[in-house]
Amino acid sequence: MLYTVLAVASGVLSSTVNVALDSSVPGSDATNTTVLGMLGWLAGIGAAVLLVWRHRWPLLVTGIALVPPLLLTADSMAALIALAAFTARYVGWRRWSAATLVFAATGLAVWRDAGRHPELTIAGAWLSTETTAAKVLGVVLTALLFTAVPLTVGIVRRSIAETRRRTAEQAALRDQVARREEQARIAREMHDVLGHRLSLLSLQAGALEVTAATTPDAAEAAKTVRTTARQSLDDLRQVIGVLRSTGFADRAPGGPAEPPQPTLADIPDLVTGARQAGLPVNVTILLDQASAAPAPLGTAAYRILQEALTNVLRHAPGAPAEVLVRGAPGAGLSLEVVNPRPPHPVPSPGSGTGLTGVNERISLLGGTLTAGPVDERTFALRAWLPWVTPAP
Repeated sequence: MLYTVLAVASGVLSSTVNVALDSSVPGSDATNTTVLGMLGWLAGIGAAVLLVWRHRWPLLVTGIALVPPLLLTADSMAALIALAAFTARYVGWRRWSAATLVFAATGLAVWRDAGRHPELTIAGAWLSTETTAAKVLGVVLTALLFTAVPLTVGIVRRSIAETRRRTAEQAALRDQVARREEQARIAREMHDVLGHRLSLLSLQAGALEVTAATTPDAAEAAKTVRTTARQSLDDLRQVIGVLRSTGFADRAPGGPAEPPQPTLADIPDLVTGARQAGLPVNVTILLDQASAAPAPLGTAAYRILQEALTNVLRHAPGAPAEVLVRGAPGAGLSLEVVNPRPPHPVPSPGSGTGLTGVNERISLLGGTLTAGPVDERTFALRAWLPWVTPAP
């Protein structure tokens, strides 16, 4: 706003000074000078007022501001100011055409001023009037200097605007990528957590249906079903709370806290839950400095084993599983789950999506995964994850 006021004031002042100088030329036709001077003054005032809208309509304002200096005895102050806004908006031939016209208008205004009476001229103070060639050269250099200033200002302003726009686009792109990564993480969590617990729930319900009338273990089975169902509901509420948050990448302060993620220390509990669901599991855990393992490593290892045991429960119910977990800082973490292949595989909806999520987890950490039949009777999942040595 301040720059706009200054621009309008400069245009009005320069027009007023210009008409005052023209009316004071000794020996001039008073009537003709007054008429042309008033027309130039009115046109200069109008062009100066239009500078308020130079950023909104730079083409229109620049075109109108060129009329007084080119057709009347007015200066080119308004055109020079409008050129800065025009240059900030347009590029290419439009920019250079406008700059050429403003240069011509400025040169004409300077030439007229240099031709005034020596006591009234402004440009004549620094322009040589000894020869016409020297005067022309001085007018050209002066017009070039006056035109170069707003032209440079406009170019710099456009460059700054382009830089800000690119920065904003890059920030929006990073935010979009972060949101997609968070959505993918939530999808993996939903599959790994709810898939495992609901698989246990399904198996326990089946066992309860078979043994309810014949064995006293029905009460324990019913308790396990109830506990697993409650845990599944808790997990579902946590996931829904994340999905309902205003942003995936940047959650609002005071919003729902991120649920605690499992670690290497939770693997025995995972195995215990699988055993309670009726899966015979033989587990061997050989870990050095397990408590110092990075949190992402512990979470990934837990989810990988969770998915592997869930697949055994789904596709080979009742088959024993051999689990081996070993690792140390610097050597990496190895996970292995081996189970017999059933003679008649049990179909399960969504087959393959779990291993896709496991592969994504491992890829994010820079590990490796192999999963598939070892021979006609055995299926094995083997994963390796890097375990960075903690800094001393």
